Amino acid sequence: MYSFSTCWNSHRHTDGRAMLREIRDIGFEYAELSHGVRISLVPGILEAVNAGEIKISSLHNFCPLPLGVNNAAPNLYEFSDERERQRELAIKHTLKTFEFAERVKAPLIVLHLGSIEMKDYTGKLSEMLERGEKNLPKYEKLCAEASKTREAKKEKFFERTKETLRAILPEAEKRGLKLGCENRQALEEIPVESDFQFLFREISSPNIVYWHDCGHAQIKENLGFINHKLHLESLREKLAGFHVHDVQFPARDHAAPGTGTVDFAALKPFVKPEHVKVFELSPSLPTEAVKCGIAHLKLIWGKE
Repeated sequence: MYSFSTCWNSHRHTDGRAMLREIRDIGFEYAELSHGVRISLVPGILEAVNAGEIKISSLHNFCPLPLGVNNAAPNLYEFSDERERQRELAIKHTLKTFEFAERVKAPLIVLHLGSIEMKDYTGKLSEMLERGEKNLPKYEKLCAEASKTREAKKEKFFERTKETLRAILPEAEKRGLKLGCENRQALEEIPVESDFQFLFREISSPNIVYWHDCGHAQIKENLGFINHKLHLESLREKLAGFHVHDVQFPARDHAAPGTGTVDFAALKPFVKPEHVKVFELSPSLPTEAVKCGIAHLKLIWGKE
């Protein structure tokens, strides 16, 4: 199943029905409601869904945005936050996302799981890549420092994330919702790639699944921290879906497929018709570039 994320056009619309019609008119039967959906768009979204104009494949937490927030804010509240009040707000607004998912008949929620409090190694390393410094000793030194720091600091943040997931899981199970745990592009965010297997073993519910973001994994590969294909292969048994976008080296993501460094052909063996494949493209892309990217990907992965 292919779907298309409203991250591309939600900012341009004041009417949720018109927003979804634009996606339908590109050729999609399904849309993902992304984390930029303002409350003012909700009435039109419900009208479109109830009229059968489009189906909703998934929601990206938090959706709709909390009252008073008008810009995409998936990390507004973090499951890993050391402040209990912030974790309580993360739970509150995630449960509101669950409620909205039920209203629009969406079976899956994509989640960001938090971050480690540490300096921005990802930004610094990306800047060095831009300057062609990947083979310099100082680049290797900074990579080693980043790895050592996050390994030393991650445990308490990861434990809080798992505690928060356990708190929301019963409601997800009750509503029949899958929770897609997304891989992230920043080294400072969790889970660290090697920890996904531990997460799925510790919280073994079938409602907890893996959500693979092609762009995020490619950024990590460009930085030199993972092998994109091998990472995806290691989690194929828990895989529920994809965010599909390309990466212009080293870290400019949400590009149209075929215009960057993602080897979509190498990922094809792990793509199944039952997976939700969501195009998550930059709002700056014109419609023609979007259509070209969609056509490019479908030539490789197939039409279903």
